[in-house]
Amino acid sequence: MKLRILFLSGLVFGLGACAEKSVEEPTAAVQPAAASKPAAMPRTASAEGASVFFITPANGATVTNPIQIEFGIEGMDVVKAGDNQPNSGHHHLLIDTDIPNLGLPIPADERHVHFGDGRTATEIVLPPGEHTLQMLLGDHLHIPHEPPLVSEAITITVE
Repeated sequence: MKLRILFLSGLVFGLGACAEKSVEEPTAAVQPAAASKPAAMPRTASAEGASVFFITPANGATVTNPIQIEFGIEGMDVVKAGDNQPNSGHHHLLIDTDIPNLGLPIPADERHVHFGDGRTATEIVLPPGEHTLQMLLGDHLHIPHEPPLVSEAITITVE
């Protein structure tokens, strides 16, 4: 009988002992998993022709704090995060940042503001200067739809 040994990343595991004392070598080297990008998650379909957009402020507007923002949506419903209703999602406000990885949940930080409570309006405070705002609809798990529902980016100036 033979002792089978499995070599994984420098570790040795015995798989079975037998009377013979020989060792079989693995037929193929085991490669470590790639440490690059995380795997994408399944995406929820968006309704054909649906869109998201800013009602206020207007592109190019000069505003003061607190900034009033109203989100618009056509062709889909706004629901709370966790509500897995067809043709629905909730808003995310992107502030001075690019569109995140569309195959992963939208980050939650000062540049990716979640409205998982289903709100369609908010007030924010930004430092004086020029800022870019964009909207991205997320599904019940905060993952962008396929195709993604993303607004045109607008630029505002805060006095």
